[in-house]
Amino acid sequence: MAVQVPYNRDFEVPYGVLEDVAPGIRRITANNPGAFTFRGTGTYVIGEGKVAVIDPGPDLPEHVDALLGALKGETISHILITHTHNDHSPAAKHVKAATGAPTYGFGPHGAGRVKAGQPIQGGDMDFRPDEVIGDGTVIDGDGWSVSCVHTPGHTSNHICFAWDSRKILFPGDQVMGWSTSIVSPPDGDMGDYMRSLDKLLARDDEIYYPTHGPAITDPHPYIRAFIAHRQEREDKIMACLEAGIETIEGMVPEVYADVSPALFGPAARSLFATVIYLVEQGRAVALDEVTVEGRYRVAG
Repeated sequence: MAVQVPYNRDFEVPYGVLEDVAPGIRRITANNPGAFTFRGTGTYVIGEGKVAVIDPGPDLPEHVDALLGALKGETISHILITHTHNDHSPAAKHVKAATGAPTYGFGPHGAGRVKAGQPIQGGDMDFRPDEVIGDGTVIDGDGWSVSCVHTPGHTSNHICFAWDSRKILFPGDQVMGWSTSIVSPPDGDMGDYMRSLDKLLARDDEIYYPTHGPAITDPHPYIRAFIAHRQEREDKIMACLEAGIETIEGMVPEVYADVSPALFGPAARSLFATVIYLVEQGRAVALDEVTVEGRYRVAG
């Protein structure tokens, strides 16, 4: 029986409107809906009076104007970046220019992979944080304090922000309420992603506010379903290899039979990430180069 992840896609938002979602937490959603953004990028504002903005969003002038207009009379003191995909960080430069607030992030796009000498493309290549943060960094504001939880996998520089005293987590794209996250090599790493899920499972957060989609109010069972879903994908890939299907292209229709063929391109990238993980575990071996065009078989 297939793993059923309890997604919640019953979620509508008014674009350009700063909504109250919990005491001291507001959200304004960018009008950038799509196959990977769901209803759009949710920019969170934490605190009152002197506030932090989490993930200012894409480079959409109307979104930046709506955010700044909604916060007129308040002071943006911090700009917090979960990661540097183009729907999350590009607006930071405009918010910083308008307010002087410093940006906080793990590093530039691919920061966790550049040291390994891997070429990184895509994402917001211009972003450089004013303040470099890492796992365990604590950021204090006016009436709020968050700790940083480094969760590589979706990207190597992905950071979640935890309002520990309230058991609230802002997980960015690590865990979303409406879908699983794309993991695309070389910056995306399935082994890292799975370990990051385990890391969140060991925490005691009670509610997640992801960048895309609704709040997750019972995160531990949800994460367990995510892990089981990924393990099910691994099993399907192993079944393909055992059946003699050696290529990513050949495996995608079998492993992602529940996905629209229009999404087979990104599905192939995520499947490739899982194959790399299986090779690292010693469950599969590459017959030539470890690439998306390569050939693979069962180890042993």
